[in-house]
Amino acid sequence: MIANGATGCHDRQMRILELNHVAIHVEEVEKSCVFYSTVMRLERMPRPAFDFPGAWFRLGAQQELHIIGDRQQPVISHNRGNHFALRAEEIAPWVEHFKNLGVEFRGPVCRPDGATQIFVRDVDGHVIELFTH
Repeated sequence: MIANGATGCHDRQMRILELNHVAIHVEEVEKSCVFYSTVMRLERMPRPAFDFPGAWFRLGAQQELHIIGDRQQPVISHNRGNHFALRAEEIAPWVEHFKNLGVEFRGPVCRPDGATQIFVRDVDGHVIELFTH
């Protein structure tokens, strides 16, 4: 809902430039780090010395995944609910990679726009979509 007096999308100073990072809350940081480095093959990167546990991973050229530790509540997820999507060059190598590691996944499925997608859950139940155009 746009409040009265809002200038809308023509104000260049209010333009969103990019998605910088995705943050997820996890139960055990190191267990999640093993998943994201081994299963998802993400590169771990330096993280500032926050006063809470966590880790950062590179997502593509500019974006990041921020893992925040000490989650106490269960993750509530559904395949069409909360998830993040990563564009991959090819899906078939990921299917083989997941099979070789014994990681459960759903798909591949073809979207109405022609993209191919697969879905995997991390150790906490967060849904990750991999897709190609």
